[in-house]
Amino acid sequence: MNDHPQTGSARILASSRGRGWRGLEAEMLRIPPGRTHISGTPYHRLGIHVGRPVRAQCRCDGREHRRLQKHGDIDVVPAGLDGVWEDDRECMILRLAISKDLLRQATIDLGRDPSEAVVPRFQLRDPRLEAIAWAVKAEIEADVPSDNLYADTLATALAFRLIEAGNGTSRPTDIGRALSSRQKRLLADYIEDNLDTPLSLAELAALAGLSLSHLKTQFRESFSMPPHQYVLHRRVTRAEALIRNSSMPLSQIALEAGFAHQSHMANSMKRLLGISPGAITRARN
Repeated sequence: MNDHPQTGSARILASSRGRGWRGLEAEMLRIPPGRTHISGTPYHRLGIHVGRPVRAQCRCDGREHRRLQKHGDIDVVPAGLDGVWEDDRECMILRLAISKDLLRQATIDLGRDPSEAVVPRFQLRDPRLEAIAWAVKAEIEADVPSDNLYADTLATALAFRLIEAGNGTSRPTDIGRALSSRQKRLLADYIEDNLDTPLSLAELAALAGLSLSHLKTQFRESFSMPPHQYVLHRRVTRAEALIRNSSMPLSQIALEAGFAHQSHMANSMKRLLGISPGAITRARN
């Protein structure tokens, strides 16, 4: 997704650009008071208000909305639809952009009609959608980003919840069974053999012959954690073994274990093991 809404003199405080995310882009914006025109884009977008309330006026989809916009209020704007937002003072907006392909696949996975359009919604309040948005915000503001598999997880969860919130329904309850022993072994072996490469939910789902929604639920049931956490644990385990049993520099070990860089490895090991790579090296010597 390379097209971006017009934001006037808005200042980008944090962004997912350049991180290799698939199907989702995010940016934290500081928007000055006054009028902001946002052109229609080839992807669906959400605007989540952050911080103190502002009095706002919105003209979109042939309708006009006047409201007191509060922390957590969500505007949903479908692809191709433009609009004008006017605020009485500076405000902060977390803007999320979801690809049409991702939302269409999520719709199919949930057993819905993919031809049903996303409809504009304003001042939507949905605690689960909001929680996902705050997780995305934390990720783009983090000094050391998580593995992109986590971004995949957030993007997929956002797409599912957006569909559910639009229909006032929840996901089917018949997908909670565990993976078969063959699927579990296949996924575990594949992850272990490819720890040093970027992994995605889509390729894991294809390998197991499952939809994204089924993979996420059944993987957690079988491995007692979601895919991105399992992969992180396996990468930390590999990194620890390489540090203890090889003479490779830490920077190379980080890449061999699938981390983006040495700092990413160090932060992950401290969080999961309570010990730094340097401390392991010193203990070995």
